[in-house]
Order: sequence, then structure tokens, then C-alpha cells
Amino acid sequence: MNLISIENLSKTVNDNPLFQNVTMGIDDGEKIGFIGPNGAGKSTLLHILAGFIEADIGNISKNNNLRISMLEQTPVIPKGITVKDFLYKGETPVIKLIAEYHECLEDYNHPEVDDHDPVGAGRDPGLHGRAGSLLPTSLPLLDKLTEKMDKENGWEIENNYLSFLSELKLDNPDQIMDDLSGGMKKKAALARALASKPNLLILDEPTNHLDIEIIEWLEKYLGNANFSFIMITHDRYFLDSVCTGIMELEKGRIYKYPGNYSTFLERREIRLSTEQNEQARIKSILRRELEWLSRGPKARASKDKKRKMRIEDLMDKKVQKEQENSEFSSSNRRLGKKILELTNIEKSYNNARVVSPFSYKFKKGERIGIIGPNGSGKTTFLNIISGRISSDSGKIEKGLNTEFGYYDQLSGHLNEAADKNFTVLEYIKETAEQITLEDGKVASAAKFLEMFNFPSKTHRIPLTKLSGGEKRRLYLIKILITNPNFLILDEPTNDLDLDTMRRLEDYVLSFSGTIIVVSHDRAFLDRTTDFLFVFDGKGGIKGFTGNYSEYREFTQIRRDLAYKVSTSGKNGKTEPRSSRDVACNVSVIPQKRKLTYKEKQEFSNLEAEIDRLETEKIELEALFSNTGINPFEMEKNNRKYKIVTENIEIKITRWEELAELSD
Repeated sequence: MNLISIENLSKTVNDNPLFQNVTMGIDDGEKIGFIGPNGAGKSTLLHILAGFIEADIGNISKNNNLRISMLEQTPVIPKGITVKDFLYKGETPVIKLIAEYHECLEDYNHPEVDDHDPVGAGRDPGLHGRAGSLLPTSLPLLDKLTEKMDKENGWEIENNYLSFLSELKLDNPDQIMDDLSGGMKKKAALARALASKPNLLILDEPTNHLDIEIIEWLEKYLGNANFSFIMITHDRYFLDSVCTGIMELEKGRIYKYPGNYSTFLERREIRLSTEQNEQARIKSILRRELEWLSRGPKARASKDKKRKMRIEDLMDKKVQKEQENSEFSSSNRRLGKKILELTNIEKSYNNARVVSPFSYKFKKGERIGIIGPNGSGKTTFLNIISGRISSDSGKIEKGLNTEFGYYDQLSGHLNEAADKNFTVLEYIKETAEQITLEDGKVASAAKFLEMFNFPSKTHRIPLTKLSGGEKRRLYLIKILITNPNFLILDEPTNDLDLDTMRRLEDYVLSFSGTIIVVSHDRAFLDRTTDFLFVFDGKGGIKGFTGNYSEYREFTQIRRDLAYKVSTSGKNGKTEPRSSRDVACNVSVIPQKRKLTYKEKQEFSNLEAEIDRLETEKIELEALFSNTGINPFEMEKNNRKYKIVTENIEIKITRWEELAELSD
């Protein structure tokens, strides 16, 4: 069943044609990931689908049973409202109905007193509205709205909202929204979007500002959902896990691919190859036709007009070349022997410990990822080590040659420049007129912008006219041209398109200095980091050698082992010492026992399981030599290999325990 379809849709913003004659549809049950370059018009198209803005031309057809709900990239939050009241500020028809019902109920139960009739003499107080006016229709209107609430299940939506808030760990619905972090606000907006139980959910960058735990919750929820959604996101693991189709907006055209993100990469490569072949064919025909045209007026006059028209059609069909992907590149200062040393730094706010005493010596070439729940102190930690705020105690020693490049998630400096009506070029020139590249060459500010996909036609555009992703990319360029040797990236992937993000990953991998990354993007962390600082939300910071996927596998294995230990005593496998033995610190040598019936069965099966895992390990090792394998499949195999190896060790250890008892 088709839920919504658009036909020949076109939209121009600020004299910039975003898309022309777009035709597409979304069917019941489709789960679509929507990707494309920053500024291509993805968010604009979603707002048109949601009915928030109108297209210039084109038709939109909606199913009579369509129920749309949208999570915007930056939700509008009125000042001073509570988390609970935020529900009533939604734009869906059913939420507007709920808001109208509560307003009518408030007017009916609490009428204001008229200044000319302070006691309301001779009037039914239940009929008074605001400013003391008579509202004889209040009761009939309330009855009508109550009937609509019953029909639209409005009561259920309020309960759904509170339930989703609890799932997302927003446990105080009476809290003022102004006091919440960006991640908490995003959770409230997500809960509101899900509460109305739409059959088409529109999500614009849903993972921005969310911590990884909530992202994985949302990933699981959407993967099991029976409704349709279309979602803009740069989270490649998310796209690969939950999407049944990928929609790409490129140069004003929509391309739709069945399958998840991995399938999209394969099919897109085929499409581009086909387009290149078509381009070569058209060029060959054009060359012959242009040779014919150049023979002179007499030769041209003897030919029919259709041939001339054919040439014009070919010119129109000419496929544009793919924009070359310039790599992020800038020189960076040499690091000294001492880079940055932290000694027992700590920080508290309102008697709550944010950073417990922590010490660390940073080394050249380290790529450290920081993970932890929202509000656990990650940004506070970055602000302390960069000198933006002071620690309560401890010592921070920065090397003489250490130069920070701090890419913060708020882009505050860019917002200030936008308020001053800076253009794109003026914003970069404020930092440097000329930039030294990694190879020692010098580029002008204008040339440097072109290298990062800001062509000359965009240089005089005011910052206020840029999309969110374009602003973030420009802010990143601003940081890189300062030539830092200690790069601090706080949520760098927010709003960036996939192409920019891949090139940022390559930049991080080639960066010779030290890098700290706070990110909720699991794929980005896996590619760019090899050590983690894990924040526990109570001020504690622990280190882990490896990337995010390895950390997740480690924690899962640890949970499995903990479960085995907790259940082993119940099965009689572990003989705990008595309280007396512990108190007296006496070593007790328990009498050797025999295998139980269940343990004998387990022992007989273990050898076959170990053989099977060893075979699987060999097969995975053989795959690693295949250079043509999809990169996402390779990452999946790496994770699987790690799990298989750990399982082999666990089962061999268990086999040895049982073998000892069987002697």
C-alpha cells in the first residue's frame, strides 16, 4: 500500500535549485535511509513530505489513512516549558487535538474573573472563559473534543509519551526544558515523535547528540517496527542495520536503491560505472556530430533539422562529472617531547562529581575515543584539558609546542561570525589569508575553500544561508587551517554528509599529532581510534585498548562470564568458603567431587563445539586475504573473528575444568 507519493516536485531556495521534477513514493513497511551531500535539499524535501513547507511545483498524493510524525534536526523548544508540556507543542493533528482539549479543559475548570463582575454574580462560573468573557459553547466544545480524543486515542498518546521518556531515561517530566542538555532535549523530541504511533515516521538526523546506548536502543526499536520511516542520518551502522532501502539525493535527482547501506554501496558503484560508460559513448557521438557541423554552411544546409536537434538533445543529456573529492590536508606543527600531562585533575558541579581524580600522559600519534552517557562529563573533560575551564584540583602541564585545534559541538565561533553577517570567504580570511598545505605548498583562502567543496560561487554567500552541514564543514576547515598538532573533536560527525565524514576519517588516520574524539558514531570511532576513555557517568574514567566494537565485544563477553560465575554456584560447580573460613583466613582444600550428569553431557559436547569454532576461525582468516570484499563486510568479519576467538578460549578453559574433574 502506497502511503505517500510525489510527482514532478521542484524546489528552489535562495535562488538555488535544490531538486527538479522529482518523482518517488513510500510504501507501507518501507524503511528508507536518505543520504546526499550537505545543502542538497534533504531536509527541505522531508519538510515538504511532512507538510511544513510547500514545493514550488509538483503534486503530492497521500493515503487517507496516513499518519505522519516528524523528528526535526533542531526541534523548536519554547522558553520555560516543562518536558511534559513539550508534548503539546507538536505539529501532528492528534497532538494539536490533545493541546486544544487541555486548553479547553483549563478554560472550563479555571475561568478568569471579569473586572466588572468580580464575583460573577448571576453567571455560571463553568461558562466563564479567559478575561471573564462568557463562553456558552465551552461545555459543548469540551464534549466534542472529548469525543475526538476517544476516536483518535488521544489518551493513549499521552501515556505513550511518558513511557518513551522513561525508556530514554528522562525520568522527570516536570523538569524545565531550558535546563536540559542538547542530548536530553533530543530525547524529548524523539519521545514526542514516537508517541503518536505514526505509520510514516520522518527522522532528520535522529542520532545527533544522543549517546551510543540510546542510539542502539533506537536502532533496535526501528529494526523491529512495523511502520514505515524515512530517515536522514550519517550513521553507517544504523543505515546498514535497519534500512530496507536507501534513497540518494544527488545534483537535484533522486536515486532509490533496495537493500541496506552495504547493498547501496555496491549498486551505486554499478550506477556510476554505467554513467561513465554512457558519458564516453555520448562524447564519441558528439565528436562525430560536431565534426559534421564544422564542414560549413553548405554541408549543414543539405542535412535535415532532426540531426541538429539530436545534437542539442545529446548536449542536454551529457552526464556531469563526479565532483572530485579533495582530501582534508593541512600542515601541522611538530610536537615536543612533552605534549600534555594530567595529574589528579578533578571537577564537580553542585556537589556532583563529574571527573574523579584522573592522571594521564598523552603521547604523539595517539588516537583516543571518548564514550559515555549524556551528561557524564565528556565535554567538561575536553574543556579542562584545553584550558577553557579550570579543574577544581590537580595539575595540567602543556608542552611548549602543543597547539590545540578544538572542534566543539556548538560551533560557537561560527555563530558569532554569522551574527556579524560574514560571508564564507570572510570567515576563513579572518583566520588566514594563505594556508600552508601538508606538502609545503601555499594556497589562498579562496583556493583552500575550493579544495573542500566550497566552489567560488559560494564564497560570497552569508553564513546564515548555509545548511547545518555546510556550517559544520566550514567550521572544521577553520580549525584545520590553524595547523594544530593536538586535535580535539567533540561530536565532529553531527550534520556532516557521508562524503565529508569519510574524508575526515582519512584526515584523522593520516594526522601525525595527537587526537581525542568524542563521538556517538560507532563506525567513525571504529575507523579512527585505537584506545578509549570510558566515562561511567559518576566521574570515573577507565581506559580500554581497542576501538568501540572491540569494547562492546569485550563487555558482552565479560557479562557472559559473570553470568556463568553467578549460575555456577547454583549448579554445584563452585564450592564457596564458609564465613568462618573467610574470617579466619584459612585455606580450605575442598574434597574433589565427580562430574554431575549435566556436566558429563556438557563435557562430551564441548570438544565438538571447539572443533566447529576452530573451523569457523580458519574460514574467517581466509576471508581476510580477499582484498575485494566490501569494507563493511570486512568490519563485520573482524568483529565476528574476535568473538569466535574469545569463545574458543572460554570453551577450552571450561573443557580443562571438566577434564580435571573427570580424571
